[in-house]
Amino acid sequence: MPELKRDRKSLSTPNLLTQEIAEDLFARRALHVLNIMALSRAMDEKMAKLVKQNKGGTFQLSAAGHEMIGAVAATSLKAGEDWACAYYRDQPLAIGLGCDLTELFGAFLGRKTERQSRGRMMPYHFSDYSLHMPAQSSVVGTQFLPAVGIAHGIKLKGGVEVVYVSGGDGSTSQGDFHEALNFAGLHSLPIIFMIHDNALAISVSLKDQVAGGSLDAAFSHRPGVPLYSVDGGDLRALSHAMEAAVNRGRSGAGPSLIIAKVPRLAAHSNSDDPKKYLTAEDMQRTLERDPLKRFMDTLINEMGIPSSEVAAIIERANLRIEEAARAALQLPYPLAESAGDCVFAEWSPPCHPVSPPTGESMVMIDAINQALSEEMERDSGLLVFGEDVAHGKGGVFGATRGLTTKFGPRRCFNTPLAESTIVGLALGLALGGYHRPVAEIQFAEYLWPGFNLLASEVASIHYRSGGEWQVPLVLRMPYGGYIQGGPYHSQSIEAILAHLPGLKVVIPSNAADAKGLLKTAIRDPNPVIFLEHKALYRQAKFCARPVFGPDTLIPFGQASTVRQGAHLTVVAYGMMVVMAAELGSKLAEEGIDIEIIDLRTLVPLDLATIITSVTKTGKLLIAHEAPRNCGFGAEVAASIAEKAFEYLDAPISRLAGLDCAIPYSKPLEDAVLPQLADLEAAIRKLHRY
Repeated sequence: MPELKRDRKSLSTPNLLTQEIAEDLFARRALHVLNIMALSRAMDEKMAKLVKQNKGGTFQLSAAGHEMIGAVAATSLKAGEDWACAYYRDQPLAIGLGCDLTELFGAFLGRKTERQSRGRMMPYHFSDYSLHMPAQSSVVGTQFLPAVGIAHGIKLKGGVEVVYVSGGDGSTSQGDFHEALNFAGLHSLPIIFMIHDNALAISVSLKDQVAGGSLDAAFSHRPGVPLYSVDGGDLRALSHAMEAAVNRGRSGAGPSLIIAKVPRLAAHSNSDDPKKYLTAEDMQRTLERDPLKRFMDTLINEMGIPSSEVAAIIERANLRIEEAARAALQLPYPLAESAGDCVFAEWSPPCHPVSPPTGESMVMIDAINQALSEEMERDSGLLVFGEDVAHGKGGVFGATRGLTTKFGPRRCFNTPLAESTIVGLALGLALGGYHRPVAEIQFAEYLWPGFNLLASEVASIHYRSGGEWQVPLVLRMPYGGYIQGGPYHSQSIEAILAHLPGLKVVIPSNAADAKGLLKTAIRDPNPVIFLEHKALYRQAKFCARPVFGPDTLIPFGQASTVRQGAHLTVVAYGMMVVMAAELGSKLAEEGIDIEIIDLRTLVPLDLATIITSVTKTGKLLIAHEAPRNCGFGAEVAASIAEKAFEYLDAPISRLAGLDCAIPYSKPLEDAVLPQLADLEAAIRKLHRY
């Protein structure tokens, strides 16, 4: 084949044209970035003035010096399609993605807004459902694992969206950050970790945060997570890093970590005084690195943008910010009576004809497995995961056995041995809306590494966002004693969980309730803690029974009257229900007629059923195995004392565990936990009163 000849001119002209087009596009992007940076800087300055003028805002936190990171990220992402889990110095990102300027000011002033938390959160905790910006909290580092959960959901559904999550250099000291990098690398997730490295965590320098004093060295060899270390004031370097990270995520190649070095031009916040920990020389060198001034000089001196055009962009930004601030000052404050709204998303279980339980009796563990299997068949987006839950093992108690075989490893899978990862993954999956997570914590006491995310994020996101975000997840946890498990395998933690507004807490005592309540939990749009008593998993005498069909849901907040009685009321849940039921017939033969109420759900609590019973019997005994001090029984007792005192013929009585951990030795365990004889003695004593 003859050689194809071209002259040098014909070869070079298209390249020159391509280069010219590229430079023109880059210049346009540069001006767009400048506009975002200018808006953010002007907003910072205006907010600082409003604080000094005492016009509503009391907390001001500047993004000055960090602006280019957010501006470049915003121009690299697809607003409303990609996800942005922003941290508190991401005001430029929020502006660049399209958050309403008046609403950002409104959040700063604590006014009523349609988005940005609607007056619930401090400013700079960005939240916009339409822009895929989940509500951020004040807790450092809690954004990373939920972002990983969103990214995991995207990958499971085969999407091309990417997740952007950011934090300051101080946030890299949190364990959640390391767990997030590990899970993202393990599963090649479409996520970009952006770290704003200003070398200060308020006053703590990098040398006091990181071994070797460098984030680059600390994270340069993370398997599956390439590192891009850039100057956060260099548009080309930052743009190339973001484009590479976005392309890597969209193509399915996996996560990226960008460390962008920036100056923090202002104090950490208006309550901070950097003179206490920085020298005058330090602060002067920082001011000389101002990315906005550097960028303006680059535009004029290197890119040939007329200084008048740059000045006009700055002036228009100042005018827009003044206009937005004026509009925000006219916004009303939220109504005081709305303060308690949005703790839970409103929901009522669908009404289906309730057929009685049928078939042979099954134990509780099998009823739970059946409920999970039926719901996974009904909802192809339902995911089950946790430690050891997959494949042949199916959890340490076998509750998920067979689900991986039946539904595949994408829908029932093992997680790392990391409870914070489990809770964060569940939260992110729920926020993303692509899947409905049912996560298992192996033992209730293992929850504590993930408790930060549960308490700080899961429980309050619906409230903090003013109802904008929902968190439909279930966290299953075996709990309770009587199996000689010792500390960390036997505790009852329900009172701690019930104290967190926004969590529903469910405790079944038998197979039929376990199945019906678990199916309700899975369909509820709120986070539900589902506590399963380990000693009742295979208990046959009381707990084993026929179960309801696949369409039967047991509503929350409806206690079950296990036994009708006239002389006194026993309120219990879990193991204490089983013990009370065993005593009911025996005591009836002696003329002691007890009414037994199984709460089934602690949150919401069915006080009406308890009050109705107490008005009939006049006496109340509350029994639980958790320690007495601040146990859930105290809440029930206080509520009845307030609402039904006039019907009581005796002081309210409580039976509970000792105020100590559950020991391993059987005689010691028996001494700490209420026994059948203890319950009988408490009933007899109250009956004699």
